[in-house]
Amino acid sequence: MKDLLVFLADGFEEIEALTIVDVLRRANLKVETVSITDRNEVRGTHDVKVIADKIFDEINIDDYKAMYIPGGQPGATNLMKDKKVVECANLFNDDEKNVVAICAGPQVLDAAGILKDGKFTCYPGVENRLKAKDPQDEAVVVEKNIITAMGPALAILLGIKLVEILDSKEKAEEVAEGLLLHKLKKFI
Repeated sequence: MKDLLVFLADGFEEIEALTIVDVLRRANLKVETVSITDRNEVRGTHDVKVIADKIFDEINIDDYKAMYIPGGQPGATNLMKDKKVVECANLFNDDEKNVVAICAGPQVLDAAGILKDGKFTCYPGVENRLKAKDPQDEAVVVEKNIITAMGPALAILLGIKLVEILDSKEKAEEVAEGLLLHKLKKFI
């Protein structure tokens, strides 16, 4: 069983996608990136090209404990418009697997009908495009198996939270220490 499936569409936010992959792999968790097109190369919103581990037709969603939707535009909108991705969100949610999104990514969860009023967060302003209302003004919100985060600078915190959820609090603390997160207090 693999730990996390990261969906990528052209226009994804590089920090949000790649930070999660990096943090979880530092914790020795099994993470795979998947392109929703028929090609492995995916171009980020800031023109960074990434080679996804797989294309959508090569995956079996039963092989994953959790799925992740990064933000970025038009990446998050491209993911939202992809019926297979929305269907995956519903299937993961139905199986009570973790469904994770950041920034504009919660619009995919909203399209799937799994966001609940007041029980999520997103990039400020994205809530205006959602049916779900009243996002929390929090870096990361965990509501049962739905995990959302606000945006790029908070991706590392989301990554640490996912390590805690998918592995353990001890492993999350170990990875956070190795990343020198304690040094951020000087800047915040």
